[in-house]
Amino acid sequence: MTDSRKFELVLSPEIALDDQNLRAFLKGKGWLSDEQYFLVDRRSIDARKLKVKVNISLTISAVPLHHEFVEYEPATETVSNAPKVIIVGAGPAGLFAALKAIALGFQPIVIERGKDVRGRRRDLADVNKNGIVNPESNYCFGEGGAGTYSDGKLYTRATKRGNVRRIFEILVAHGAPEDILFEAHPHIGTNKLPKIVTAIRETIEALGGTIHFNTRVDKFIIEDGSMAGVVTQEGQLHRGVGVILATGHSARDIFNLCVDQGIKIAV
Repeated sequence: MTDSRKFELVLSPEIALDDQNLRAFLKGKGWLSDEQYFLVDRRSIDARKLKVKVNISLTISAVPLHHEFVEYEPATETVSNAPKVIIVGAGPAGLFAALKAIALGFQPIVIERGKDVRGRRRDLADVNKNGIVNPESNYCFGEGGAGTYSDGKLYTRATKRGNVRRIFEILVAHGAPEDILFEAHPHIGTNKLPKIVTAIRETIEALGGTIHFNTRVDKFIIEDGSMAGVVTQEGQLHRGVGVILATGHSARDIFNLCVDQGIKIAV
């Protein structure tokens, strides 16, 4: 990067978490001029002591800066006529599996027992106001999965999850704030997630994938010892070169169905 400098700083939250205050601080130190730009590369809050501090890494440059996508390249070719992959569940696992299938040249057919995010909102209102629970569309079931309406934290303490940068980049590409790319504990929020989930679904559909809402899988199609497709509660058959179970831990009936049909699940 031309004429750029990197800084590692420990600052108060009032400065580190506010771009205007941060700019004023950098200019006051003589590190940033009116003609220069800065970009936060990494930021984490240290609350281990009484006085909270923020560790921040940033770059100052003479040219405009932005966070580049290094792991995610949006697909451009449709897969409408490609071999089909059946994906059961339209939560995070199902939606990201559909995007990956498209990137690999397969047509994803996503089957979701619940409603889309807009329809779920009405059902959740019934739960909260009237105590009425729709067993197929609620906090657990529906587009986006349980996380859509439960805060949207994006971090884990697990150490074997692999590189999640691509996931964050996909979320940003579909409307999430760029700060999830550099925050140590990224967070989106329930107020933003429904639109992001909808945007991901629209990408899947625009590239040739299909999502069936209000459709529950009641049986698996087993041929020559392999899962060749699924049968819905209405008796509709969906066949593909493979089946991905992305149901989450709430759909225990699906796992019971696997046991009943003698299917081994790869986790």
